[in-house]
Amino acid sequence: MWDFSIGQALGLMLKTMPFIVFRVLVYAAIAIAYVLVTGVGAGVGWGIGAFGDDEFRGASIFWGGAIGFGLTAGVLYFLREYILYIVKAGHIAVLVELIDGRPIPDGRDQISHATEVVKSRFTETSVLFAIDQLVKGVLGAIIGLVQGIAALLPIPGLQNVVGLVRAFLRIAIGFVDEVILGYAIRTNSSNPWASAQTALVLYGQNYKVMLKNAAWLTIITYGLAFVVFLVMLAPAALVVYLIPGGWSAGGFVFALIFAWAVKAALIEPFAIACMMQVFFRTIEGQSPDPVWDQRLSDASRKFNEIKQKAAQWMGGRTAGAPYSSEGTPSN
Repeated sequence: MWDFSIGQALGLMLKTMPFIVFRVLVYAAIAIAYVLVTGVGAGVGWGIGAFGDDEFRGASIFWGGAIGFGLTAGVLYFLREYILYIVKAGHIAVLVELIDGRPIPDGRDQISHATEVVKSRFTETSVLFAIDQLVKGVLGAIIGLVQGIAALLPIPGLQNVVGLVRAFLRIAIGFVDEVILGYAIRTNSSNPWASAQTALVLYGQNYKVMLKNAAWLTIITYGLAFVVFLVMLAPAALVVYLIPGGWSAGGFVFALIFAWAVKAALIEPFAIACMMQVFFRTIEGQSPDPVWDQRLSDASRKFNEIKQKAAQWMGGRTAGAPYSSEGTPSN
């Protein structure tokens, strides 16, 4: 079935409990912000609706809630770099150290330690965010390559099946980009772009193992998230009841927000811990395959951008330089 240990992943989460609590607080605050601002917007709409008939009031409540929801989403869009840098990458940093058997601090010192590790690897939030965005694009290209390989097989109807699989796997790579960031932290490289380049090539040449496990984890992750969504429907309906005038779409939307918060705070780190187990074990002793490097270069403009930035980061060293065992171009 899969190649990861659920018990080991849960053990890693317990050892990083300060970060789990931190994630819960962050994503709970985000969920509460959505509810409060949306509720205030609906309340304002209810007040404005008093100047018209029932139909006008209903429309005012809906648009007031929608505007409040949109404002919150806009603010969080500008905070996404900070969340990635402090919350996600920080947690990845301590998970990597635990997987490699290194001790990590307890309590609040664990978060401070992780922040320092991330800063030493990526220097600033913009670098980490740029790498993360480009990596997501390259992972999509890898799935395209997989579909292209399948197209060469003389099996009737295979393309229809592969098309469905590709759509599914595009969801499955949602947390794989964080595993790539984990590799950059693990290698202690002074060049995060070169580490990302190497990790993507290693991922590509092991795509069968990685995508299989990503698919299983997607089923597990979204299955648990769906259960959480069903559980959250009742408290979400209560929240909608407390909003002045009610908000017909609120119960469904708020249940989705609550389920997303639980998924981001608790379920995703479990999935990432599982994927890092598989990735680090699979690539042990391997070197990046130049064939896959060329495949990615031909298929993805974003991969070439990563290579270019890696060369620039190294002070002008060419992107085509051979790899060293540490995951950075060698002299």
